[in-house]
Amino acid sequence: MKASRWTILLLCAVFVSSALPGFAGEDKKKDPTAIGDRKVAHKSLTSVEKEIAIGKQYANEIDQQARQIKDPVVVEYVNRLAQNLARNSDLTIPLTVKVLDDPSLNAFALPGGYLYVNSGLVLAADEEAQVAGVVSHEIAHVAARHWASQQTKSTLLQLAMIPLIFTPMSYPVYMGAMQGLQIGVPLAFLKFSRSAEAEADLLGLQYMWKAGYDPTAYVTFFSKVIEQERRSPGSMAAIFASHPPTPDRILTSEENIKEILPQREQYLVSTSEFEDVKARLQTIMTARKKDEKKEGPTLRKRDAADQTAGQAPEPKDTSEDEKPPVLKRRD
Repeated sequence: MKASRWTILLLCAVFVSSALPGFAGEDKKKDPTAIGDRKVAHKSLTSVEKEIAIGKQYANEIDQQARQIKDPVVVEYVNRLAQNLARNSDLTIPLTVKVLDDPSLNAFALPGGYLYVNSGLVLAADEEAQVAGVVSHEIAHVAARHWASQQTKSTLLQLAMIPLIFTPMSYPVYMGAMQGLQIGVPLAFLKFSRSAEAEADLLGLQYMWKAGYDPTAYVTFFSKVIEQERRSPGSMAAIFASHPPTPDRILTSEENIKEILPQREQYLVSTSEFEDVKARLQTIMTARKKDEKKEGPTLRKRDAADQTAGQAPEPKDTSEDEKPPVLKRRD
């Protein structure tokens, strides 16, 4: 009985471990000179075409529910910045970029190359390179096909449970095997997600470096995350639960910058266009808040003129002076 139990658990472990893909292109993933000529995408049961179709479906739902920034100057600037980074990455599919009217300091990418940048990220950034660092990180998720890889892992985990249905065993042994899966699956997902974030950090640093940006700006961005965590303890926990702890990401990124990226004499840190767009976006957000206040009901004080309005007119004095004239006959 014990042998059967351990056999089943071992079989499940094999399925789970096979679903955890390592870094693709292990020999070139740390070579920034090979960007564009290497394969960083993880293998997946989901085709690229299906991944794009799924991403488009998700994007349509977001477009219908979320409020977007429609200002052409802001949208064109963010799109141009992202497309420049995409050209200097391992991305092999088109990138669609949109700006959300959202104050949170964040950006996210859907499967299939749909990138959303929050207005809060642009407003919180001190320089253009910080925005580029976050966008590069999200492009790396798409280039490595992390979403499709995670879906493949989920499918393999479901397949790993099929042998339990056809294997004769007592109820206690069956429950032991199920408990093993229930404990191992969340840990496996958490480990994979953290690995994907670590890889996105590594690749994103290389993408922004190749585009000419100062990669240390990405590390500086994390200080803003820490500051927000300190101002509102626990507010960032849900968002970064699947990410490596922020201090660890800072140390790892600093090591990668020092060991992997060749030194440049000059880096692009920020531009006057970034400052102009940031000021323009701030004006747009301020104007929107004023409009929202005007749309609400207002309490108007009634003055004396309003109090008499609608009341019946007082009767006129019919004195002799106000009687109508009488036509008199001349003698």
